Amino acid sequence: MIFDHIKNVSLYKGLTPAIDTALDYIANVKPNVENGTYFLENGVKVIISEYNTRLVNEKGYEAHKRFADIQFCVVGTELVRCKPLAQVTESIAYNEEKDVARYLDCPGADVIVGDGYFVLVFPEDAHEPCLAVDGVSKEVKKVVVKIPVK
Repeated sequence: MIFDHIKNVSLYKGLTPAIDTALDYIANVKPNVENGTYFLENGVKVIISEYNTRLVNEKGYEAHKRFADIQFCVVGTELVRCKPLAQVTESIAYNEEKDVARYLDCPGADVIVGDGYFVLVFPEDAHEPCLAVDGVSKEVKKVVVKIPVK
C-alpha cells in the first residue's frame, strides 16, 4: 500500500509504465471530470463516480488479483480501511470475471483519501472503501484507477 499526497507522485514513478500512467492521471484530474469509465494507455482503466459515503460498507473488505487500485476523491473525502491480505479471512470466494474477493470486516489501517491524498493498493492489500469520515455521510466524487499488475 502507498498512501501519499499527489504532489509526491514523482516518488513512485518508474515502478511500471501502467503505474506511471495512473499517477499522471490522478496528478492532473480536475473536479469537473465527467462521471464514467475511461481507458488509458498501458491497460489502465479509470472509473469516475459520485455517491454518498457509508457509515458501514456491507460488502466489507475487497482485494483483486489482476489489478492494483488507486482510490482518490476529487471532491470530498472518504475513509478507506486497508489491511494485509494475509491477515483477513475470505468471506466470498474470488470471482475471476469481476476480479474481486470479499473478506470479513476486521480492524485495519484507516486512511482518508481526498484533499490531495490518494491510496494505491496492490493485490496483497485488502481494502474497504466508501466509508464516511468521522461517522458523517457526505457526497464525494471519486476516481478509481485500475492498474493491471499481471
